[in-house]
Amino acid sequence: MGRLNKRLDPTQTGNEAEKLESDLRKRIVGQDEAIQQIINIYQTHLAGMSSPGRPIGNFLFLGPTGSGKTRMVEAAAESLVGDARAVIKIDCAEFQHSHEIAKLIGSPPGYLGHRETHPLLSQEVLNQYHTEKMNLSFVLFDEIEKASDALWNLLLGILDKATLTLGDNRRVDFSRALIFMTSNLGAAEMNSILRPNVGFAASETERESAAGVVSGELSGKVARAGVEAARHKFAPEFMNRIDKTVVFRPLGEPELRRILSLELNIVQQRVFNSSVGAPFVFSLTDAAKEYLLREGTDIKYGARHLKRAIDRNLVHPLSNLIATGQVRGGDLVRVDLDETAPKLIFFKEAENMPVYAMVRMVDTSIAPPIGTFAAGAAAQRPRAANAKSTRR
Repeated sequence: MGRLNKRLDPTQTGNEAEKLESDLRKRIVGQDEAIQQIINIYQTHLAGMSSPGRPIGNFLFLGPTGSGKTRMVEAAAESLVGDARAVIKIDCAEFQHSHEIAKLIGSPPGYLGHRETHPLLSQEVLNQYHTEKMNLSFVLFDEIEKASDALWNLLLGILDKATLTLGDNRRVDFSRALIFMTSNLGAAEMNSILRPNVGFAASETERESAAGVVSGELSGKVARAGVEAARHKFAPEFMNRIDKTVVFRPLGEPELRRILSLELNIVQQRVFNSSVGAPFVFSLTDAAKEYLLREGTDIKYGARHLKRAIDRNLVHPLSNLIATGQVRGGDLVRVDLDETAPKLIFFKEAENMPVYAMVRMVDTSIAPPIGTFAAGAAAQRPRAANAKSTRR
């Protein structure tokens, strides 16, 4: 046996983890650290090196509202399981009192309503999205800081031993689960650190100077603000059971521009897969996009404010045009800005377009169209090719 002195590279990513990373980067903007932490834990799981008797990973996501914490969990489930709804979401605002824990684990035998109370975290609920290829569970405790001490104490056993005992003494196994907890703790401090440097409200000089330092000193201050807020709120035994604490930084103008493209693509998919009528294509001018960004930029509310602006200024008018028959299947709709109002205005540029032609006009690199539209496009391409050969 020959001796080798070959240097190994522990930073490489396997094919499955690389696919997850690629999917997450297509769906999540501006939160590279959170993506990398999920990839690290997932690759450790794939290698069989996860700690036995514990969940696959325990994550605490901190940051302002609208920065992508919940969306990160949904994107991971969408990539690995194929359904963003596979996340078992526990809204901790519903568990602000200790007696409400019965909704989570069920009432003990002998208590009134024992048979009618079905626990939210039974083994059946945990395994409902398991498949032969992927038997992972995604459990999200949203806004964990709003929960009572009773829920935090319950989490200690789940995070450490991957076990939960229900009211009827049944055991729930969390060893195949990824546990996520989100919190807005420290959001005010983070915004106060970055407020002069991000968003459309900042001067051009401030934004240019921030571009060079947000990844350094400022990002360190933001992370420390979030972690310190969590340490003041949660007990040390709780924080010690968390594998990765990730601070989501507030989103600036460059991130919101990329999110705008993602959200417009999602709206286009809703058009493609709508059960009402046939698909059509819309396109926005640069002026229309800038208007949506101005209307949807708010440091305090993050990307959620941008989504509301898109719904209010684009989705609702498009719905009215569909309902009144002004837009039909095969149409090409151009969306521009009326600067005198100001508001978005809509023009029909073409009609009776074949499906395959519409497919070419849509950005499918972020999230390809699904459902009957995609099937129809695939079916029409061969017919178009056959028609060309016939004409020859």
